[in-house]
Amino acid sequence: MLSTRMTDMLHIRHPIMQGGLHNLGVPELAAAVSEAGGLGTINAAQYDTPEAFRTAVQRLRRMTAKPCCVNFSRLPDVSVGDDAMRLFEIAAEEGVPVIETVGGLKPDFAAAVKKLPFVWIHKVPNLTYALKAEAAGVDMVSVAGFECGGHPGREGLGTMTLTRLAALRLSVPVLAAGGIADGAGLAAALALGAEGVVMGTRFVAARECTAHENFKNWIINARETDTVLCMRKHNPMRVADNAAARRMLVLEAEDAPREAIMAVSAGAIGKRCYETGDIEGGIFPVGIAAGLIREVNTCREIIENTVAEAEAAICRVEKFKTT
Repeated sequence: MLSTRMTDMLHIRHPIMQGGLHNLGVPELAAAVSEAGGLGTINAAQYDTPEAFRTAVQRLRRMTAKPCCVNFSRLPDVSVGDDAMRLFEIAAEEGVPVIETVGGLKPDFAAAVKKLPFVWIHKVPNLTYALKAEAAGVDMVSVAGFECGGHPGREGLGTMTLTRLAALRLSVPVLAAGGIADGAGLAAALALGAEGVVMGTRFVAARECTAHENFKNWIINARETDTVLCMRKHNPMRVADNAAARRMLVLEAEDAPREAIMAVSAGAIGKRCYETGDIEGGIFPVGIAAGLIREVNTCREIIENTVAEAEAAICRVEKFKTT
């Protein structure tokens, strides 16, 4: 077993967190991850109303009593007193112990969140934002390298360098995200000074994930070169190289209005594609780590295999020591 500050603070067995996964970070997946000893996460942004969000959180808590997390990706638009802030209060009322936020941290918002009974993780794409997050009072920082699926930031910073920089400069625990899908990646992150990892793409290829099997099959057959980076001028997003992504790239090259580009990546389209199996019709956020994934497994198998591989990797490195 690997014991770190992440496992100690979150009261989980293994230093592995499931990424937020818009439209896929739902109670079924999150509960399976938490039950397997990791930190399962649901995504608040996929629920249209506070009532729908509360129902999802209650469902998650019925499915597992173990620590779980809610991802909030609406920052920096959240202000104290608005409807989005109400979601944080609902999470607290329903006994969610951990939250992950993404985006800018307004002082009044940070102060309000600190009053709620959460362990607070904040996701950042560079060291500057990591230092700002620590100063704002977060409990952990997850650093997302250029390899990650979804939004990796504008600077193109790799996970290894970013993780090491954050571990050297921050006093709060650092979680590594981006390009990690197995135990060797977990061991590398720990060696760089991280206290755990965040895996997103790996859990899309989980049996409990609600995505259509077509998406899981795409991942296990993907190469490391089968993703593209879209929306470079707005909010860079790493996605599967499919028809929708290529359509978006054409619009960007034509300098089309932001609204036209965003229409291709609309969450409602992606949700419908996940349900129907239309692998080409919508944007499919996926990381470079898809090239490492070769089979669909249960969440328990993914987590236990990852930890066993990490322990083996650590033992392998130990053999290089000389007396």
